[in-house]
Amino acid sequence: TMSIYSQTFLYLYRLLLFLPQKTGMRENISIIGRGIGQIMFQNNALSGIIMLIGIICNSWQLAILAVAGTVVGTIAASLLNYDKEDIRAGLYGFNGTLVGIAIGVFMEINIISVALLVIGAAISSWVAHCFRRQSLLPGFTAPFILVVWLLLITCHYLYPAILLPSLSENPDNASHFFQSFSLNIGQVMFQGNILSGLFFLLAILINSRINAFYTVIAAALPLLIGLFPNIDLTAWNIGLFGYNGVLCAIALGDYTHKGNVKVILSVILSILLQIGGMQIGITTLTAPFVISVWMINLLWRIKQA
Repeated sequence: TMSIYSQTFLYLYRLLLFLPQKTGMRENISIIGRGIGQIMFQNNALSGIIMLIGIICNSWQLAILAVAGTVVGTIAASLLNYDKEDIRAGLYGFNGTLVGIAIGVFMEINIISVALLVIGAAISSWVAHCFRRQSLLPGFTAPFILVVWLLLITCHYLYPAILLPSLSENPDNASHFFQSFSLNIGQVMFQGNILSGLFFLLAILINSRINAFYTVIAAALPLLIGLFPNIDLTAWNIGLFGYNGVLCAIALGDYTHKGNVKVILSVILSILLQIGGMQIGITTLTAPFVISVWMINLLWRIKQA
């Protein structure tokens, strides 16, 4: 396994040299940074690098896979001649980043899973482009969700041995509020580490104070459901009820009263969708976030019509 990671890292370095930017390695690294940052809507290379440090705090292996996904997604967009400014802004990197991390979370790392990472990250760029060609629904992380669902279903039938068993957390009857708050942010990128969540928050704060404010609000709101009886405290403690709401809040939050209302409604809806999805056994990924924002925006459009 160690050799696969080192080979992946070596190929990554070589691929970076072929990123179709004439501004050199520094700009290519910035594109990768922005690609990671865009997962949480931050068009800022430094934010992306700090998020990558947050991933390393939890797992250096996942960090390598994250960069691999970003590089592949970006190169695929370049080879397909997608808009250069969109590529520079990291808009064709972030879904690939999430695909890369998901491969490490759900699959054993070997030649097959690395090949699936490359295929999946490249397809995510194409799906993202399809979303960008229409104005009805913003793509957000939908390309990542669709690609990973497709990969998981494919592996379930064709390569079941490659899939890792579900990690069964030890049942926890105590409420860990600070841990839950931090992991509500960290789980946006599958990171179950308190430091990861704090690094993600710092990365957002560096780029946007209003986004950081809404991140804190959205990470704090799900803490209230920890006070309800019969709630799954294990899932609550590891941030599974909050990460979708964090993305909802960053996507919809602004300086207006309308923005505040949208954020609260979308966060609540995302929690309900997540709980429902978990109860029927769906690997929800960030689908509750995407569906919540789509629904809230649609309701607002109907209201204004």
